[in-house]
Amino acid sequence: MNKTELIDHIATTADISKAAAARALDAMIDGVTTTLAKNDSVTLVGFGTFMVSERAARTGRNPRTKEEITIDAAKVPKFKAGKALKDAVN
Repeated sequence: MNKTELIDHIATTADISKAAAARALDAMIDGVTTTLAKNDSVTLVGFGTFMVSERAARTGRNPRTKEEITIDAAKVPKFKAGKALKDAVN
């Protein structure tokens, strides 16, 4: 499912216009992004938790030249599925 299909699904399920569904989805994505940028987490009970994780610096290898390179430390977004989501998938 892509973003357009998700907007269509939200509009149909919530009985709202596609424009309103698009604004709601964009607001939700913006809220999660803003919160993660502040190094905080977003928990949707039953669905899951969006969080920021720290990835340590490490040594990698350039596949073209086989030369060792240093990969800098980074903050990466992660998602941990909640129980209800896990149960729905299984």
